[in-house]
Amino acid sequence: MKLVISIGGSILLSELSAENFRKYAKVLKELSTDHQLVVVVGGGKIARDYISVSRELGANETMSDLIGIEVTRLNARLLISSLGEIAYPEPLKDYTEIPRVLSMEKVAVMGGIAPGQTTDAVAAIAAEYINADLLVNATSVDGVYTSDPRVDRSAKKIERMSAEDLVRVVMKSEMKAGARAVIDPLAAKIIERSKIRTIVIDGRNPENLKKIFGDHGGTEIVG
Repeated sequence: MKLVISIGGSILLSELSAENFRKYAKVLKELSTDHQLVVVVGGGKIARDYISVSRELGANETMSDLIGIEVTRLNARLLISSLGEIAYPEPLKDYTEIPRVLSMEKVAVMGGIAPGQTTDAVAAIAAEYINADLLVNATSVDGVYTSDPRVDRSAKKIERMSAEDLVRVVMKSEMKAGARAVIDPLAAKIIERSKIRTIVIDGRNPENLKKIFGDHGGTEIVG
């Protein structure tokens, strides 16, 4: 199967440590033995810190996005280092490079691509481009909720939903550099138009990535 896995920076870089990267790399190596993998890495708090400083210095949202993209690519390089020989040695900067890398039987690792796109959107576009069998969004919550569970105690988790319903839920999210949402609006629209089978799971424990074909405990989004 062709899998695209988006790993949020908030979980991969909950702390900047080699051990954290090793834990995720171990699971990704196991998955790569049976599947073609594209892994998209987010920026996390480090990217948001850089973006915050850039705004204070007068940068506009496009410039702030570009700064955040550079951070995601640094994170991608760290993941590539932890994956070793099974990974293509450079973060991909263009979707058209993905098939070539997969044909080499390497794991393709990406960070951000263009201003106005979060790494969620990058993962969704990558999945659409290669006709992936499954898109996995590993994030810091255990699924899609009716509202942000970090600020709304009455929020309820949705175990299964349509892509159209996903769009309605996430359209409340803001779209600016460094924004935090379980799935951003652009990614949701890509999922809707391409009908990519998608799951949102709690990625804080990398072992949960092994559950994506079974009882993953997250939210399943169907076209």
